Amino acid sequence: MSKRGSGTPTLEEVAALAGVGRGTVSRVINNASGVKASTRRAVQRAIDELDYVPNLAARSLAGRRAGAVALVMTKSDWRLFGEPFFSEVARAVGDALTEAGVQLLLTLVHTDTERQRLVEYVRGGRVDGALLMSVPAGDRLPDMLADAGLPTVLLGRRSGEERVTYVDADNVGGARAAVGHLVSGGRRAIATITGPPEMYVARCRLLGYREALRDAGLGEVPSLVARGDFTEASGRRAMAGLIERHPEVDAVFAASDSMAAGAVAALHAAGRRVPQDVAVVGFDDFELAEQTEPALTTVRQPMEEIGRTMVRLLLEEIDQPEVAWRHVILRTRLVVRESA
Repeated sequence: MSKRGSGTPTLEEVAALAGVGRGTVSRVINNASGVKASTRRAVQRAIDELDYVPNLAARSLAGRRAGAVALVMTKSDWRLFGEPFFSEVARAVGDALTEAGVQLLLTLVHTDTERQRLVEYVRGGRVDGALLMSVPAGDRLPDMLADAGLPTVLLGRRSGEERVTYVDADNVGGARAAVGHLVSGGRRAIATITGPPEMYVARCRLLGYREALRDAGLGEVPSLVARGDFTEASGRRAMAGLIERHPEVDAVFAASDSMAAGAVAALHAAGRRVPQDVAVVGFDDFELAEQTEPALTTVRQPMEEIGRTMVRLLLEEIDQPEVAWRHVILRTRLVVRESA
């Protein structure tokens, strides 16, 4: 079959050229699951050869789809959106949705009134699903959206008993590996700078710190635990307080690279050498980790994979509303550099 010389190619013609059914072509176009890689490639070749352009409006009408997904951020997330983790995941989400031909709508939800307004908005069929950025414990928005029948996927989770689909990193295991690395380097007075306790991710990384100390036979000293909020400024303040309370501190695990960079700055200001006097490990592996002096040893989160997995799961739930909740935890990896 040769490339069409005139007229508009149809879905049926793409299916005939690829040697598959019409439904298979539709699943490839909608980036749905359950299509073999070889079949997907054959369909894509047929689409390219015929210059077929999916009619998004017709697809939305036929499937009662809006062709749009909401990226919902709570008040605390909006404050943190300047942090690299959130911006990197949001970029990956945007890229994946663009490739799928789905519009991304950024929605900010600050109050109970805005939560209810969003629920009413989605009940009107204006979006096909929602991606929520790291919702804090106690926030009922994911449950409200799920009760409204809207496919919903969380970045992270509110608790260990999450009842909505989510994608998370292995925060406990990553923190345990970070502190274990410090222990193996001979460090014994190991502090940690945590994130906000209302965020489950912060509690998981603190748990990993505690488990590593226990595994090493080291008792936890409560005053070696300092609270931050994932920002560089909070890391600087927390580290200054740790030095004042514990001059003997010889290592610190910071629950984000931004806080680790702040800790390094505070150590330099106090005349402490990194890593000779105090070793520092962060969490995330942002570009920032290679720009500090010295470069940060850190736990790498697969941020691109997190964002794309969120989109894949959401599109699958939109395509198959009966699918069960999925809980996906992606592996982290310790990246050793000069700071530890």
